[in-house]
Amino acid sequence: MSGVGRWTGAEVKALRTALRENSRDFASRVGVSQRNLVLWETGRTKRIRPSNQEALDTVLSTAGAPAQERFAALITAQAAAAEDARTEQLLRREAQYTKSPRDGKLMVPVEAGIYLAGPTSTPIWVDEYLIDVYPTTNADYQRFVRATGHPPPQHWPDGECPGSIYDHPVVWVTWHDAAAYAAWAGKTLPTSEQWEKAARGDKGRAYPWGDAPTAAKCNVLDSGIGRTTPVGRYQSGVSPYGVYDLCGNTWEWCATQTKPAVMSVPDDSAEPIEVEPARYELKGSAFTSPFVRAAPALLNDASATMLDNDTGFRCVSSS
Repeated sequence: MSGVGRWTGAEVKALRTALRENSRDFASRVGVSQRNLVLWETGRTKRIRPSNQEALDTVLSTAGAPAQERFAALITAQAAAAEDARTEQLLRREAQYTKSPRDGKLMVPVEAGIYLAGPTSTPIWVDEYLIDVYPTTNADYQRFVRATGHPPPQHWPDGECPGSIYDHPVVWVTWHDAAAYAAWAGKTLPTSEQWEKAARGDKGRAYPWGDAPTAAKCNVLDSGIGRTTPVGRYQSGVSPYGVYDLCGNTWEWCATQTKPAVMSVPDDSAEPIEVEPARYELKGSAFTSPFVRAAPALLNDASATMLDNDTGFRCVSSS
């Protein structure tokens, strides 16, 4: 939450459970009576004062990493148990999922039409396309590396992906690495408009899950996890199209160029050389980013040669 989200009774109960505290001690920490805490947790009142909201934010942000991970797991479990309408929507959409023939990744269609884009919610038309449900994982990227001989990312010991991160998004990849994978898979990187529509839906919601700024629904700096997480973990953060990890975990490369490469032709050569790489849009924020950077409408970019421990990608294709 980190001072930006409105707490629900279910989230309050999940936090107390994650901290493994009794109701008396927990109520004292957030400055309410046990009776009020019971009313929150049972849903008999939805009114949580701003001062109590801030206290809850503080309790979560100062909890140790194990408690924060338990809290995130509990929130995810609530969605998985169909307590979240987006999970039911995802299940209804399951029949529309298709598998990409080359890399075998699950993809979902995004219909043609107008959506509200960017910080000003400008109406923009986007043609129909398919988008990967999950970011490209280390396991996906390993198949690409073995098939093509492309250099592996630097965090794989001896060039082999550790089994412990198979289902985590691949990182330490440049824009060129991401584009090479997409070409091998018969797909492309998404434009920033395609990526944003998959995240916000056609109504321009602020976040994949809705308009409430709820940091517990994604892996961001406020979560305190400090590393990537499995791509299917945050079921409560799924977008209207059933796409995961569009807020947090890793920044994702897009095909949209923000600045072309600067080229130079030396006097003794007819071949131009690149003196400054092109820049491309990044979307989604990462586990290293504060939640305020997570809104899909926000703009970010980087040099095409940039690579880091918090940057990955996913792909799209025509329907």
